[in-house]
Formats: sequence, C-alpha cells, structure tokens
Amino acid sequence: MTDWVECVPNFSEGRDPAVLDRLRSAIGSTAVRLLDQHADPDHHRSVFTFAGCPGSVESAAFRAAHVAITEIDLRRHSGTHPRIGAADVIPVVALGDTSIGDCVDLAQSLGKRLWTELQLPVYFYGQAASHPARRRLESVRKFGFEKLASMVRRGQVLPDLGGPKLHPTAGACCVGVRKVMVAFNVLIAARDASVAKSIAKAVRESSGGLPGIKALGMYLASAGCAQVSMNVTDVDRTPVHAAFDAVCEEAAKHGVYVLGSEVVGLAPRRALGRDPQRLRIKGFHEGMLLEKRLSALRRRAV
Repeated sequence: MTDWVECVPNFSEGRDPAVLDRLRSAIGSTAVRLLDQHADPDHHRSVFTFAGCPGSVESAAFRAAHVAITEIDLRRHSGTHPRIGAADVIPVVALGDTSIGDCVDLAQSLGKRLWTELQLPVYFYGQAASHPARRRLESVRKFGFEKLASMVRRGQVLPDLGGPKLHPTAGACCVGVRKVMVAFNVLIAARDASVAKSIAKAVRESSGGLPGIKALGMYLASAGCAQVSMNVTDVDRTPVHAAFDAVCEEAAKHGVYVLGSEVVGLAPRRALGRDPQRLRIKGFHEGMLLEKRLSALRRRAV
C-alpha cells in the first residue's frame, strides 16, 4: 500500500439510486477499495472515494466515467452545484510513497483514454495542468456546461484533449492532481441563498478571506435551509475547524445561526481539530477519518 493513490471522482447524479448503484459497481469491479460514497439530491451530485495502486485506480475511474457518460444527460440535469460534465471532475491524490509525478502520469493516461475511447473532452487541472491558467479547477468549471459548450464552439476555452466540441450529453471532464482536500458544508438557518452567498464571499480566499478556502452559497430545498459549501484545499494553512469558526462568525453578523455541518467524503484527522464534535458534523463517526479507513485496509492486507 506504500504506492497507492486516492481518487475522488464527482459525478453529476445525486438522485437516481439505480445510476448510483451502477457507478458503485463499476468501481467495485476493479482491484481498488471503495472508502466512501456520498450523494446529494440538491446538488444533484455524488462523490466516490477509493484507493489502490495507480493502474487499478485508472481502471476504476475509467469504468465509472463510462457509466456516467452512458447514464447521465446534462441537457436534463439541474442542481445547485456547478458542473461541466457527467463525470465532472476526477482528482488523484498521492498516498504513502507515491510521487506527484506518478499521479500526473496517471491523470494524463486516464485523460487520453477518456478522449480516445469515450470521446469525452478533458481539461487538466491542479498539478496536472497543461499551463498555469488552468491550475485552479474553477477556471473552467465556473462557466457551467451550457455556457462552456457555447464558448468551445466559438473556439474559446478549448479542452486540453479533444474537441472541437464538448460531448453533446456528457460535456467534458476535469482530470487533475491535488493535495488532500476536504469538502465541507455548513448549514445555516436562512430561507434563501442570499445570506449564504454573502458568508461564502467573506470566507473564500479569492474574495480576501481564508487561505485555501473555496466557497459557494446556495439554498437546499430538501432541507429547507441555506448552505455554505466549501472546499478546504489546504488543511495545513486553514483547517476545517477554522473554516467552520469563520462561517459561524459571519452568520452571527447576519443574525442567523448555524444548524450543523457535513463532511463530503473523508477528512484527515488533523483537519478537524482536537474536538470534531464541536463542528456538529452530521452523523460524525471515526470512519469519516481518512487515516482510520486506510488503517483498516492495511490491517486487512496483512
């Protein structure tokens, strides 16, 4: 397990159990270990976390992307989370002794297969980016499927692989290499998205907020409340508990209170601080910790 990598693909499906089962089965048909699965009907999005040797991870990601292309039609898709593809984003993360270079090789190999075998255009991001302007995932995904498709047809924001058009129903895929990141959402007692958007603007790095924080504000119809949806991209500069405290502080300024939070996928222990319970994470248990899940796999492998 010293040369394993983690993969956390995000698919534009969070409502249909049958499609989610087929995505899970595609991943499970390979030699990787599925660590976590999360689906959100408001975001209309699912996140799978699995780990294994580079070759097995590439195979699992490719098989799952194939299912997504077959099953998901973005022309009939709507959710609160931005997306450009059915297999929207496939990040690879180094574990153990695996080098960043090995992860970049995996990402590039996967990207080539997605285009040559599935005709799915690819944008590389993070440490796999083809040029600095594409290192940030949002540099492409901010446009959304519909607008990006129109721009590509006009010769703008062209994919790194594929084209000259996006896939008509599955869009494109962002394939990248990044550090360990935590997707973390905070629920607030607000009846529309406006307060959540204001809080998100205050805490995200691009607006002068916390280092390594990306944030969006949205309303969740199924929960009847608003959400500040964050990616904590550098848990050493800004751990999750610091992001949570910042959201609580901003919420108080707006006269609203925090209902709780959720972790999407897994989180490293150090990111949650000494007392994860104070973050009021929905359904929190030790199995949400990345180290705990990997340790369990190591024990089984002995």
